[in-house]
Amino acid sequence: MGASAEPGNGVVEPADPEAAEPAEAEPAEQADEHGADGPESHGRVRAGVVAAGLAALGVVFGDIGTSPLYALKTVFTIDGGIVKADESDVYGVVSLMFWSITIVVSLKYVTILMRADNDGEGGVMALAALAQRLYKHRGRSTAAFILIGIVGVALFYGDSIITPAVSVLSAVEGLQVAAPAVGHLTVPIAAAILAGLFFVQRYGTGKVGNLFGPVMVLWFAVIAVAGVAQVVPHPSVLQGLSPSWAVVFVVAHPGIAFVAMGAVVLVITGAEALYADMGHFGRSPIRRAWFFVVFPALTLNYLGQASLVLHDPSARSNPFILLFPDPLRLPVVVLATVATIIASQAVISGAFSLSRQAVLLGLLPPLTIRQTSKEESGQIYLPVVNGILFIGVLAIMLSFGSSARLATAYGVSVTGALVVDTVLLLTVAPLLWHWRPWKIVLAAIAFGGLELTFLSGNLSKIVHGGWVPLLIAFAVIFVMTTWRRGRQLVSDDRREKEGSLADFVEEVRSDHLVRVPGVAVFPHPNRDTVPLALRANVDHNHVLHERVVIVSIEVIGMPTAPEHKRFARDELGYGDDGIEHLAIRFGFSETPDVPAALRSACVTDVLDMDAATMDSASFFVSRGAIRRTRRTGMAGWRKSFFVGLSHNAANPTARFQLPSDRTVTMGSDVDI
Repeated sequence: MGASAEPGNGVVEPADPEAAEPAEAEPAEQADEHGADGPESHGRVRAGVVAAGLAALGVVFGDIGTSPLYALKTVFTIDGGIVKADESDVYGVVSLMFWSITIVVSLKYVTILMRADNDGEGGVMALAALAQRLYKHRGRSTAAFILIGIVGVALFYGDSIITPAVSVLSAVEGLQVAAPAVGHLTVPIAAAILAGLFFVQRYGTGKVGNLFGPVMVLWFAVIAVAGVAQVVPHPSVLQGLSPSWAVVFVVAHPGIAFVAMGAVVLVITGAEALYADMGHFGRSPIRRAWFFVVFPALTLNYLGQASLVLHDPSARSNPFILLFPDPLRLPVVVLATVATIIASQAVISGAFSLSRQAVLLGLLPPLTIRQTSKEESGQIYLPVVNGILFIGVLAIMLSFGSSARLATAYGVSVTGALVVDTVLLLTVAPLLWHWRPWKIVLAAIAFGGLELTFLSGNLSKIVHGGWVPLLIAFAVIFVMTTWRRGRQLVSDDRREKEGSLADFVEEVRSDHLVRVPGVAVFPHPNRDTVPLALRANVDHNHVLHERVVIVSIEVIGMPTAPEHKRFARDELGYGDDGIEHLAIRFGFSETPDVPAALRSACVTDVLDMDAATMDSASFFVSRGAIRRTRRTGMAGWRKSFFVGLSHNAANPTARFQLPSDRTVTMGSDVDI
């Protein structure tokens, strides 16, 4: 497929901030939990919340829930073991871990940030869109929020490539303890598992999704019991829960503590997933699962590992596996491997969702998106993203060769993403919750101070592999900014060639063109200019259909467009010429199915025709080659890259779900 003028074809820039005001209170959750009447209704609601919590355990907590496999081991093996297995260091480390989880995950994400939802959705993209809406309503500049969102998404992609590699590899490495005879096959086994994981993505995760929750319940039960088994005979380790030990550790060994913080951050990897997956499960199930299951299990396991290291310093090589007696180690390795596969699946699915949102917001080229479930809209498969992730994951795992080496490169993207979320939180809090300055300052110190310390501690890892996620992030930022700027240049040139739609309508009325039977639909980014395909049809064929519907697809800064604001119809000045404009609004989490939306517009009388007539309509896509010129606006090498991206952009026929047997492509070349 050649480079084309498709960028922007039929799609409006992220728009419509007035589509809905952001809620300042928790919207639907209270109705969900308390709105039913009678004991039976309350029972059904309670059962629904439990089911949602179980599902959340299987998806949301996979990443952070498998951190015990490598977090404490990394702390005590970093830089050849500069953190000692004595009482002061062990209690100091476990205190840092516990309070990092408490402050960043429990307080920042679960308690505060989950209230900052964008129509129920969370994550850096939704948070950036929420900030954009809030400030746009008040007449302030919002361009910075798009850039912040791009940085956050880019860091997430870096995380998405490292997480499957380090998680699966750390689990399989348990074979070196549980079954030393096959320990040398760790990397090949992990590679085979990851290859299978990425291969089955095309079939969707719906069939195995129901297994995830029970498996993770078993996982958290096992790690909690293993921790308790070490804590009960050595209860003094509970002292590590006191923040005083963290303070003593930092004051006594500031240099060592600073280096250790680069590994301590591994206990909060996956924290952003709690927020990002809020739209799938709701904040209440995630909160309950966190506070009643995940947080206690993680705390007990880290305490158990700390106790083991304190009383057996040789256990620092793999304290998680060594928590278990010999007969149980192999089954635990198998369970850990399944848990890390689930953790990897969550990250991969998140990358698919963010990629779709980025495409709809105009930050990535149109990609082929396949729906893998008829019931769940969130279950999608993006072949290009899946292929890139698989190649990246495999290359990184083969290059680093061990979870310990991978863990040193892990924290940079994670801490960067945490800082981005904090910046956006501090930005929206004054407008969303009317926080006073002292609250902003306190949050900046508590969250930003801790996360900047984590980030600083990880900067030393850049030369030891930390450059990998940064390189991935910079590549994503380059692609997104180049595509966004290239689309602007294409749109500028198209507007010159297309001309005024109002003038075109007047010309058509005066020329008395031949009108042929049928309905013609022209996807087009706006209602101001003429679709290139429409102008070409009139100029070369000298005919016009009896009904002409120019369709603009608007992607709004909300996950789902409200039905009462789904459509906006314009007769373009005349009600008798059969030419009209229809704006169709989609949320950034929706698949833009144009034929289905048009049928809905007919059924709801937005369009004055029956659905059967629309089912036989012809679609005309404006699509021409993009030519690089010497015009200013973007460097020549970036223009070449943009043209290359356009070569591989998904066909708008598939992107907008247009029927291939009733779609015609025509238009003229576009210069940038």
